[in-house]
Amino acid sequence: QVQLVESGGGSVQAGGSLRLVCATSGFPLSGYCMGWFRQVPGKELEGVAVIDRDGASTYADSVKGRFTISKDNAKNTLYLQMNTLKNEDTAKYYCGTDFALTPGPTRRWVGCAFRYWGQGTQVTVPS
Repeated sequence: QVQLVESGGGSVQAGGSLRLVCATSGFPLSGYCMGWFRQVPGKELEGVAVIDRDGASTYADSVKGRFTISKDNAKNTLYLQMNTLKNEDTAKYYCGTDFALTPGPTRRWVGCAFRYWGQGTQVTVPS
């Protein structure tokens, strides 16, 4: 059974830092795209950062230089280090993978078709 569970969200003042953690099970991280997305109520899901199947990282322009995505294949865990947080980073953050057991709806971003998601973790940066 494929599972992704996010944690590490919270409320932090502007300029602060948070590290999001995505614990996974049921599939290997190696060889698959892993990514972080975020969503604000009433808006579309937005890609934040991805590690593709070759291990290369891509970031949304809005977070470049402030966020860092990483993973530990042995621990089956994905991370998102978020520094210099801004009010506009306030959103619910989701981790996703393009690992797929069966065909189904996907969300495409930077060449990956994300199939499974966690339940999300809220990040709030008050203005």
